[in-house]
Amino acid sequence: MDHKISMYLFVSYLAVFTLFFKGFVSSFPSGYNNGYNNGHGYGLTSNLNYRFYDRSCPRLQTIVKSGVWRAFKDDSRIAASLLRLHFHDCFVNGCDGSILLNDSEDFKGEKNARPNRNSVRGFEVIEDIKSDIESSCPLTVSCADIVALAAREAVVLTGGPFWPVPLGRRDSLTASEQAANTNLPSPLEPLENITAKFVTLGLDLKDVVVLSGAHTIGFAQCFVFKHRLFNFKGSGQPDPNLAASSALLSKLKDTCPNVDSSDSKLAALDAASSVKFDNAYYVNLVNNIGLLDSDQTLMTDPTAAALVKSYSENPYLFSKDFVVSMVKMGNIGVMTGSDGVIRAKCGFPG
Repeated sequence: MDHKISMYLFVSYLAVFTLFFKGFVSSFPSGYNNGYNNGHGYGLTSNLNYRFYDRSCPRLQTIVKSGVWRAFKDDSRIAASLLRLHFHDCFVNGCDGSILLNDSEDFKGEKNARPNRNSVRGFEVIEDIKSDIESSCPLTVSCADIVALAAREAVVLTGGPFWPVPLGRRDSLTASEQAANTNLPSPLEPLENITAKFVTLGLDLKDVVVLSGAHTIGFAQCFVFKHRLFNFKGSGQPDPNLAASSALLSKLKDTCPNVDSSDSKLAALDAASSVKFDNAYYVNLVNNIGLLDSDQTLMTDPTAAALVKSYSENPYLFSKDFVVSMVKMGNIGVMTGSDGVIRAKCGFPG
């Protein structure tokens, strides 16, 4: 009798565990564990593996986490910068660490492309982490994988969701300033142009809305949005959306006066919680106080606006969908196997 009871309890436990595990896995995109292809040649790649470095570099995740934490203690802005670094890497010829390469005799790199110049940060943090990893696991871990892991740690460190990062990317031998100028979305572009750039990489409008939510942390330079404060669409007046919030408009004008010398000053993308990863960004959009044109314009498209409203009301849904979109983005155009290289230093191809 005792044996039958024990077996019954074991089978019951196993059934509950199976249902829980199935629910957990189903929260990730179709093919999350078995490879994914959405018809564009991008998406999840079966050659990437969550446990790729378990034997060759078992301390990898700890080293990356420690490196991001050290940087964050000295500069809370670095979390948003590391997340943006991953985005800007993946959108130019895939997630291959090309954004980290310095200019060389053979190519002009991406660091000084218009969207990146005096804007993208975090190169030294990645190089410091790479140095620590090389001491433990020489010529084993790619810079592209370090960037992907650092972005995840930056989100977690600011209160956002954790997700397993598929690993096994290889580094590129070259970079392209021209491709960065062409491929990276601009905050001044219309939504249809931004969406087209996402679609080219196998992403979609939902990914535009979800990944824009990364603007819940970080800052923007005044020159990117100053026209909304003083001369919206050549009217000589502020953007009516911002003007409706007189307190916010006044604060932004104090931060970014209408003089050239204020162009490089910084304003929080999400004034309510600039170093907390939450859904306040979407609440701002619903209230018509998104900072960038590319943010507030999401409310002009019915499909995008419906997603914004959902995320403003349900932070769990935003976190869940953000994880899915980050995994999709992190697998754009990756090189694996014998393609590419493992760089010894992230700024140099050799």
